[in-house]
Amino acid sequence: MKTQFLWSLLLPLMAVVIHKVKSQDAEASPTLSEISSMVQDLKNVVDLLANQLMMQQLIVEEKARFDGASGIKQIRMDIAGTRPYHTPSHVRDSVAAYHDHANYDRTVGMGEISAVLNGVEFKTRHNDFKLVMPCTSDESYHCIENIPFPPVPPEVTSKTTVEEQIAEMKEWFKAFRDQKSYVRDYRKYFKPVMCYLEGTWTKISPDGKLEESFQSDRHALDATDWADLHQKTRFTSYSGRKSQLENFAFLPVAVMNITDGIPKMAQWNYRILCHPISKDISTAVFRVRDDIGSRLAYQSDFETHSKTRRARFQLNPDNSKFWPDEHLFVRGLTGLLDQIMEEIPGKNNYPAYLEDNIFDEPFYRLEPLENGTEVMLNAARYHRWYQVIKAGASGRKSRHRSYSDANVFMAMTDKDEVVGMTFKKCNQNGRDCKWADQKWSYAIPLEIIYLTPLSLWNPYNLKNWGKDPDKMVVRAEDGTLRTGAQTVEKAYNGVNEYTYYLTPNEFFASQEAGAADTTRKGVGVLDQNGEVKITSSSGIRVFINIPDVGLIRQRYPIYPLTTDGSNIQKEVEAMKDLLMEQSRYIKMYRDPPQGGGTTTVPVEGTDLLLTTSTTTQNPPGEHFHEVVLSPEEQARFEAGEMFTVTTSEALGHSHSLRLRYDKYCGCYEIMRCDQQPECWDGHMMELFQEV
Repeated sequence: MKTQFLWSLLLPLMAVVIHKVKSQDAEASPTLSEISSMVQDLKNVVDLLANQLMMQQLIVEEKARFDGASGIKQIRMDIAGTRPYHTPSHVRDSVAAYHDHANYDRTVGMGEISAVLNGVEFKTRHNDFKLVMPCTSDESYHCIENIPFPPVPPEVTSKTTVEEQIAEMKEWFKAFRDQKSYVRDYRKYFKPVMCYLEGTWTKISPDGKLEESFQSDRHALDATDWADLHQKTRFTSYSGRKSQLENFAFLPVAVMNITDGIPKMAQWNYRILCHPISKDISTAVFRVRDDIGSRLAYQSDFETHSKTRRARFQLNPDNSKFWPDEHLFVRGLTGLLDQIMEEIPGKNNYPAYLEDNIFDEPFYRLEPLENGTEVMLNAARYHRWYQVIKAGASGRKSRHRSYSDANVFMAMTDKDEVVGMTFKKCNQNGRDCKWADQKWSYAIPLEIIYLTPLSLWNPYNLKNWGKDPDKMVVRAEDGTLRTGAQTVEKAYNGVNEYTYYLTPNEFFASQEAGAADTTRKGVGVLDQNGEVKITSSSGIRVFINIPDVGLIRQRYPIYPLTTDGSNIQKEVEAMKDLLMEQSRYIKMYRDPPQGGGTTTVPVEGTDLLLTTSTTTQNPPGEHFHEVVLSPEEQARFEAGEMFTVTTSEALGHSHSLRLRYDKYCGCYEIMRCDQQPECWDGHMMELFQEV
C-alpha cells in the first residue's frame, strides 16, 4: 500500500521529467549530474506533497474537533417520515442499534454506527461485541480474556426443586430492582461492567494484511486486505448499496510521518471491549437524557420513553441520587465516569504503568492522596483530566486532554503496532533541541451492563459443551438437524456458547423483540438423562422481564454524541431545559410564559452568595472569590452531604472547594482546596455570607 501511494505521486512527475529529457536536443543528452538533480527535484516534490497530505488530514480532523466532540454520530437509516426527526439519528427503535443475542453466552447486540474519536470520523461494521476485557497479567498487544460471570447465590442453588430455585431467584432480582442490599446482598451477584469504544492509528503490514477490529461470534470484516475493504466501502458509498451482512466499515488511512522522503502510512482501527468495575454502581445514579426527537417520533411521554430501548442515560458525577445543580460550572473535577474510566487500560493492558513526562514536565493525577501528596498520572489508563505543578499562562494547574472535546478519554501506549508522533522542543536560540515520541489511543464509554446470576444458573444441570462444535448440540446421531423444538428428536442436546439456553422458561415473561434479536423462549433442551426441559436463553438482554418482578434494565447506554461539542447543540440543550422545566428556570425568561397551571411556579428559596476571605498574598495579589449555591445545593449541604463546588475566577485562577455545612455555626467550611489541605494563595478555610 505504501509503494502504491508513492508511485501514485512519482509517476506523473516522472512523466514530466521524461518529456523534458526527450524534448532536449538529441545530441545534448543529459549528464549524470543533471539526472541526479532531476531525481532530487522529484524527491523534494514528493516530500512537499506528502507534507501537504498530512496537513490536509490535520485540517479534516481539526474541523471535526472544532465542530463537535468524540461520540456516536449516526446509525443506519432504514425508515423515513414527514419530519426530519422521523429518520434515525443515533437512535431509532433502540439507541445505537442495540438488540439482544441472549442465545449466546456473552455476545452483546449492537449494529453499525458512525462515530468520532479525537477528530477521526469512521463507520463500523455490525458490531455484536463480546464480554471480554484486556488481559490482566499479559501486556501482549490486543491480548484479551473473558470477563468472569458472577456466581449464583447459594441461597438459590441450595433449594431442592426448580420451582423453589425460581422463587428464590426472583427475590434476588427484586432486591436488585429496589436496590435493597439489606434484604439480600445482591452486590455480590449483580456486577456492573463498563463497555467502551476504543480507536487508534495502527501500522500497515507490507502486504496490506487486514487486521480484524475485534472478536465477534456473528460478524467480521468482509475483505481480503485493507485495500479491498477501502474499495468496497467506496463502492457502497458511491452506489448507495450496503453489505448484506453489514460487514463493511469505513476506517480511514492517513500519512502520519515522512522518513527520508518516504511517507509512513497509518490505518485507523477500532474495537469494543468491556471492563469489570471495581465497585458497585447504584442504578440511582443514572438519569434519562431527554432525546425529544425520538420521543416525538414515537409519541412517548418521558416516563414511557425511559422504559424503552430508545432511552439513553447519564451518570451522576457525584455518584449520588441527588444531581448537582445544572447551572454549576465544574472545572477540573473528576466525577464517577472519570473514576471508572481511569480503571481501564489502553493498548498495554492492565499491568501497564506509563508516565507522561516529556521535557521534565511531569503530569499528575488531578486528585492527590488524602495527605495532600501528589500522585504521578498513570497515563496508560484512560483519563481526560490531569494537573501540573506549575500553573500555565491561564493561571491554572488542572488541564484537559483536548482543546474543546469534553468526551474523549486518552491512554498512552508503547506498543510497536501503534503509530506514534514526534515532537521537537528547542530553547529560545533554537539550538538546544529535544525530541519526544508518544503513542496514544482514544476511547469513549458506551454502556454499563449489569451481569447477573442468570449467566451461570443451571437448575436443570444441562450439559454445557462450551466451545465444542455446534454438532454436539444441534446434530442428532443420524445427522438430522436439532432445532430446539420440544421433542426428544428435535430438542438441543445440551447447550454451548452459541445455543445458551439454561434458564427455566417460566422464569421469563414475554416481551417485544427487536428486528435483529435472536433471542428465543420455549426452547427444548435435553438434560443429561435425555429428558426434554423447556428453557429460555440466558445471555445479555436490554431488558429482563420477570413475572412478579417486572421489567429490569440490564443495559444502560451512556455514550456521548458528537453533537455534544457543537455550539448549536449547546444552545438547543439550553432551550430544551428552558421549555421542559419552566418552573425551575422561570427566572431565566425575559418575558415569562403567560397562562395558568403550575409550570411557571418558581422553585422555593433563593441562591446563596458566599465569598472566600480576601488574601493579600503575592503572588497572585489581593483578591477574593465568590461561590453561588442554589436552593437545591443548600438543602443537600444542610442534610449532611459534602461535595465540591467551583469558585468564580479572579486574577486568572479559580478554586475547587470541597465544602461541609456546620449546622452549629450555620457556616460553610472548606475541607479541601484544589484537593489540598489549604489554598495555595492563602484564603481562610471558611466561606462567608454576603450581608
